Amino acid sequence: MFNSISQSQIFVLDQDEALDFYVGKLGLEVNTDADLGFMRWLTVNVPGDPSRQVLLEKPGPPAMDEATAEQVRELVSKGAIGGWLIFLTDDCQKTYETLLAKGVEFTQEPTVQPYGIDCGLRDPFGNHLRFGQLNPTS
Repeated sequence: MFNSISQSQIFVLDQDEALDFYVGKLGLEVNTDADLGFMRWLTVNVPGDPSRQVLLEKPGPPAMDEATAEQVRELVSKGAIGGWLIFLTDDCQKTYETLLAKGVEFTQEPTVQPYGIDCGLRDPFGNHLRFGQLNPTS
């Protein structure tokens, strides 16, 4: 059976803006940036972990027709169908302060939870992101 997930996907409205946010601000690295002719295959990953990639997909062909893509773009821009990404860090407070200094807008400051400390933010397209620092026993 399955033993890992290699790629997941979130919708972005502008792949260059997505690169600026995910690589320039969050510090992820580009894994693949390929023009396939019918779409741009753009994946990022946590530095040093290329086994788990996130596809930054622009709504449109070949996955959907233009009318559907427009509906998806509208819902994404409202934050209504944004995806979720959850990252781990060794120091939630320090990561929060670093990203805050880079202009990242947060939806929740670092908060103590039963499993550790985490906080929330959204990317420029409405996708929900969280990162946390787990308790040693979690």
